[in-house]
Amino acid sequence: MRNSFYKYILIGICLIFSGKSFSQSPQAIQDIGLFLEDATYFSEKYITPATDVAVYQASSSWMTSPKKRKLFDVTLSLHSNLFFVPKRDRSFEIKNADFSFFTIENNTSATVATALGNDNQYYLVGQIDGNQVRIETPKGVNQETIYYPYLQGSISLWKGFEVIAKYSTKVKLKRGDYQVYGFGLKHNLSQYFKTLEAKKIHLAGLVAYSKEEISFGFLDTNTSYGNLGINKLTGEVNTWQFQLSASKEWKKFELMTSIITNQSDFKYYLSGPKGEIEKTIPVQYVLNEKLKDIYKSKFNALGEIAGRYQISKFYIQTSIAFGKFVNSNLSVQYEF
Repeated sequence: MRNSFYKYILIGICLIFSGKSFSQSPQAIQDIGLFLEDATYFSEKYITPATDVAVYQASSSWMTSPKKRKLFDVTLSLHSNLFFVPKRDRSFEIKNADFSFFTIENNTSATVATALGNDNQYYLVGQIDGNQVRIETPKGVNQETIYYPYLQGSISLWKGFEVIAKYSTKVKLKRGDYQVYGFGLKHNLSQYFKTLEAKKIHLAGLVAYSKEEISFGFLDTNTSYGNLGINKLTGEVNTWQFQLSASKEWKKFELMTSIITNQSDFKYYLSGPKGEIEKTIPVQYVLNEKLKDIYKSKFNALGEIAGRYQISKFYIQTSIAFGKFVNSNLSVQYEF
């Protein structure tokens, strides 16, 4: 694996820079290749828990109610999402044996923060052509709960269909940013079973798409060759969600349960100021190409319980989604 990646670096450099002057030594090229591979390894361990969490945050409260609404009824709502960060996803173990370029300063192993973790930091050290590279491991958000608000709206159409959209501005976390937006299509199913409607029991299905983006400060790495351009690590998650919901009404109160499944595609990229090294070796480009090795897809199944209470044309709704993680949501809705 490491040898093949080193060859990949050399071939890429030869193709890109053939015919140009090349001042870096073979040792520097090899060192940078090993640095890039270690950075890829660390990137995956650091950000994966946060992107897994993003799926749960984006899955909640798509459907305010499964019941069929009148044609062109509009609902607008303000949501407050609260995610509880589990302790198991706040840190991970590293050992010197995990790295080809770095060693842990004054240690052979360490417990370091994921993007969801705390402020604990260690130094990683290595050398590029005899010049020391010394960096701090990145900090996590250091929050036991992650909160963000977003807006959601829907309009009912013909035949029991309803179009839904959600959007949040870029929300600042303690040490990162989070944003989600998407759209969905709901279809009422209980309209085909008059006995259910008579008992105020409602059924509906939903298909939805959401895009989540979560970014964190990463490795601010300055060397004698300049900055390596990996100051920021971003995860993008594209999710398709399928949901089946059922509810029961008692006067002004409605209780809803849902079964949710989703398929998510995860991508990652690094960004930041580029140093002089980019004139010789496209470090940021090569590393982002290497990060494609850790792109992945995941299937999730989760449940959700929600309660909704009517106050005139306003509704108050709270929901809990549960599975690998627990996510809560509180919303205020207005129906036109």
